[in-house]
Amino acid sequence: MNKDDVKRYSDLDWKAIGYITSIFSVLFLGAIAWPKPGEPWWSVPVLIIGMALSILGMGFRYLAHIKQKKEMSKRRR
Repeated sequence: MNKDDVKRYSDLDWKAIGYITSIFSVLFLGAIAWPKPGEPWWSVPVLIIGMALSILGMGFRYLAHIKQKKEMSKRRR
C-alpha cells in the first residue's frame, strides 16, 4: 500500500459505509425473521416497524455525524 492508497482510503466516510452495512443487515435479518403462516397477525407490522425504526435511528446518527463534522471543520478555520 503506497501513500496514494492511504490518502484514498482516509478520505472515505467509514461511518457512512458502516451505516449502509447495518441497513443491509437489518433488511436481511428482517427477511429471515418474516413470520410464517399461522403466526400471530401482529408479527408483520411489529417486524416492519422495528426494521424501520432501526434504519431511521441509523439515519439520525449519520445526520448527527455530518453535523459534528461541519462544526469541527468550522472550528479549524
